[in-house]
Amino acid sequence: MTTPHPAITDLTTHLLTPQTKRIPLPVAAIRVLLSTIRRSRAETMMGLQAELREASDVMVDFAKRGGPVETTNDDGIKVTRYLLANRSHTALTSGTHLFLKYVTRASLETPDFTLCKSQVLERGTRFAEFSLAARDRIASTASNFIREGSTILTHGRSSVVEALLLRAATVEKKRFKVIVLEGRPDAGGAKSAKTYDAAGIPTVLILDSAMGYIAERTRIDMVLVGAEGVAENGGVVNKVGTFALGIVAKELGVPFYVAAESYKFTRMFPLNNADLPEVKSEEEDGAGLRLIKFLDTLSWSGDGGGKSSEAQDGSSNNSGSGGGLEKYLVDLPKSISVENPPCDFTPAKYITLLFTDLGVLTPSAVSDELIRLYQ
Repeated sequence: MTTPHPAITDLTTHLLTPQTKRIPLPVAAIRVLLSTIRRSRAETMMGLQAELREASDVMVDFAKRGGPVETTNDDGIKVTRYLLANRSHTALTSGTHLFLKYVTRASLETPDFTLCKSQVLERGTRFAEFSLAARDRIASTASNFIREGSTILTHGRSSVVEALLLRAATVEKKRFKVIVLEGRPDAGGAKSAKTYDAAGIPTVLILDSAMGYIAERTRIDMVLVGAEGVAENGGVVNKVGTFALGIVAKELGVPFYVAAESYKFTRMFPLNNADLPEVKSEEEDGAGLRLIKFLDTLSWSGDGGGKSSEAQDGSSNNSGSGGGLEKYLVDLPKSISVENPPCDFTPAKYITLLFTDLGVLTPSAVSDELIRLYQ
């Protein structure tokens, strides 16, 4: 067994510690880079930058590959890799690249290494704190777009979208309904639905495949999604299914809004989904089970007055921890390949506005903001 890179150990600590596990992945990565600076024994800025690039590359590669780590007996790291298996590395890449650009700029401004290192730590800490507060700034600005009595369709689990809707409901006391796509394969939407319901927001959970049906039959006032990355051309990388939802919204004339932090702005320029980095299938990287669970996210605990599908048809729902849903599991033969791409790309033409901590932007304004960020 090999010893994991210190950056991976730090990232694991951030993602698995109860006090910090809800910190956005890019912010956690920036904190790891700050820890790298504190540990560094480099005597020149060039040496320090090399260590930071190595730590950044290691974290990005770690997120790209997903799945369990066979070269270490650290269970925490294995769990972390599994947690990252169904997530895009785009946000982590853009966040770390922006921080590295900041370090380079600081080194040009202050030639004295000791002073420069101190300034990078001080300003970098402020940068991490500023980034962590981005979701609250977005929620404060974008909640003005939530109208009384409106119906909002969402997809995926986004901490920014959750903060925005919770603020509108609990702070501004607006009444509205949320329709949530369940979010296969990690049930992200179902988890968000529980958050909204706990806050007293009328919430409806629907199948991902029902997005067009529901959008056409229901009066939808807006579609609101988060983003893993915002491309230079104003398009967004987000949970797979966002592209299809954008097409549905465009066809039905429904405004399509994206809420994203500025540290997710990235210098990528995809024209379509063929330009996104290829993601390995489960079969190739061993990241997930070859069991397709059709009803696991739609099983009820019984405390909300609902009944599972099995309870409705008279069969038992007490067989094991799976809530009696074993008969709905399909164990696929190895001759069938399984592909679960975590994200897709939604072009700018489907996006109405972006809610960011830099303000409310049109997709065409993203390139200008990127130039400012990387100057």
